[in-house]
Amino acid sequence: MNRRKFLSYVGCGCCGFILNSCATAPITERKQLKIIPEAKLNAQAAQIYEKIKKKEKLSKDIKTLDLIKSIGKKMENSIGEYFYQAKLDDPTKFFDWEYILIENKKVRNAWCMPGGKIAVYTGILDVTKNKDGLAAVMGHEIAHAVAKHSVERASRGTLLNVGTKIIDIASGGILSDINRTTGMDTVGLLSQLGIMNPFNRKQESEADYLGMIFSSLSGYDIRETSKIWERMKEYNKGKAPPEFMSTHPSAENRIRKINEWENEIILEYPPLKIS
Repeated sequence: MNRRKFLSYVGCGCCGFILNSCATAPITERKQLKIIPEAKLNAQAAQIYEKIKKKEKLSKDIKTLDLIKSIGKKMENSIGEYFYQAKLDDPTKFFDWEYILIENKKVRNAWCMPGGKIAVYTGILDVTKNKDGLAAVMGHEIAHAVAKHSVERASRGTLLNVGTKIIDIASGGILSDINRTTGMDTVGLLSQLGIMNPFNRKQESEADYLGMIFSSLSGYDIRETSKIWERMKEYNKGKAPPEFMSTHPSAENRIRKINEWENEIILEYPPLKIS
């Protein structure tokens, strides 16, 4: 088979596969590509989470951990209720929620793995300051899991790898020659800067937006959200990379969008009454 026919057949097959794997993000309805099974990622995340619980030093601050669990439970219920009232499939239906507080003052971070496995580091508490601030951070991280961002990233990464190999074969190894000549993964770097990083920044903005919605539905004051990023900006002063090299939006862009969304979300997504 000649190279042109090979590319044509593979291209048609990939297009059909992609069309059958399209989905939409909850609430925002952004088009998504999902070719990696969610159940597989959830299972892997659960295994990694157990290893992290054994490896990291878990905080003995029961009061703060209880606050984290309380905020999480409110969000669990509010998210489920929102999708129930909207008569939509609940994206958290198969989540096995769990919360830990990791003792590490040097790490200002929190995360939520696929399937609802959540960790908060004690270092982020200097930034959150209060329960509304903590809810804003948790809402953002939970939004990543609700919107299946990990599934989407894994799917896009797989597609990029396959696509690069196909182009390399079709071009007679030009991409491999470029990498050998430069002595580095030039193609991979360009893909990261030109495709993956902008895509990841889009996910981060979506998580900001959805996180504010989940916080508001759960009864927390989302006006604290922009204040958190102002504080984070101060902590990271002079250390943040240029936005085009980062997976996250710049602090300025993030704060601007949060302020634009604030009133709309307060009006359209008021606290839910759950019976």
